[in-house]
Amino acid sequence: MSLLHELLIRAAELDASDIHLKVNEQAIFRVHANLTDSGSPIITGDLMAELIDEMLPTHTKKQYEQRHEVDFSMEEVEVGRYRVNIFLSQGLPCVAMRHVKTNIPSFEELHLPPILKDIAASQRGIVLTTGTTGSGKSTTLAAMIQHINVTGKRRIITVEDPIEYVFEDDQSIISQREVGLDTVSFHAALKYVLRQDPDVIMVGEMRDAESFSAALVASETGHLVFSTVHTDTASQTVSRILNFFPFTERDQIRMSLATNLRAVMCQRLIPSIQGGVVPAIEIMVNTPTVRKLMEKNQLEKLSAAIETGSEDGMQTFNQAIYQMIRNGMITEDEGMPRATNPETLKMNLKGIFLDEARRILST
Repeated sequence: MSLLHELLIRAAELDASDIHLKVNEQAIFRVHANLTDSGSPIITGDLMAELIDEMLPTHTKKQYEQRHEVDFSMEEVEVGRYRVNIFLSQGLPCVAMRHVKTNIPSFEELHLPPILKDIAASQRGIVLTTGTTGSGKSTTLAAMIQHINVTGKRRIITVEDPIEYVFEDDQSIISQREVGLDTVSFHAALKYVLRQDPDVIMVGEMRDAESFSAALVASETGHLVFSTVHTDTASQTVSRILNFFPFTERDQIRMSLATNLRAVMCQRLIPSIQGGVVPAIEIMVNTPTVRKLMEKNQLEKLSAAIETGSEDGMQTFNQAIYQMIRNGMITEDEGMPRATNPETLKMNLKGIFLDEARRILST
């Protein structure tokens, strides 16, 4: 049995989410958010070269040689699927491996708000899942795609880098494409995706103006588009998208977003009292109020619209974390540092609520 296979089996036994390999160190596992020694042999330079040669797919070898970093997915018998990143640090190779569970969690298992089922059932528009790296965006997105898969007859096409969850056709027909293996780039895949008769398009990540322009075109022509963006809050997402584009194009893109954006969900993972982690999710739905603020370029008021939009399924991070603490899902000590406004949350937990958001909207 190879060392790689032994490491993967050991990681699976410990329910490790990540494996880190570094020259002249033993392998390190991340288990329930904590880094822990694996007990493996010290990884020498020669051993690292052997490990990389064993796991690196043929189609990525040239990219690794030229760019010194590469992303890909791999599947190991008896262990499962991993998302792998190989990179150089001070001239030496390092490997970061993220275990991708083949069993796609349900909304209930992930403790996702019920409004996300309604959003997933949308017929058209752009739905964005946002947050920092490692905040569970891909898992939430997979749960939404799977919900469509088992509840409706729709043609779903995904473009991912790399593929993280493997879907099996249920009510829907799904085609998954991996950048570098099935297509040259996100942009190349999106250029032709409308010719492939999709109802739903899932793009692993919006990285540039070209990708987002293609997504806007798809939504404008009646398709439902899912993707992820790196932002800290839902209200910041519109500004982040506009920054993809030259200043002269931003007004046009903003007006298009006002029409075609369906919802933005931003999440932060918080250790649960029951063990593991649960997502606190900020939700912005494109209600008439949100649409009007985007049209008038009053983006600074979007957070206030979210705070006052609970009847439409919206919630801020503070509101989400408040409910999670009150429901006994997380402790106050874990929730407080993840709140956008910790002082306000502290007041809320004492029963003090200010109506500042409505004042902001009325000005």
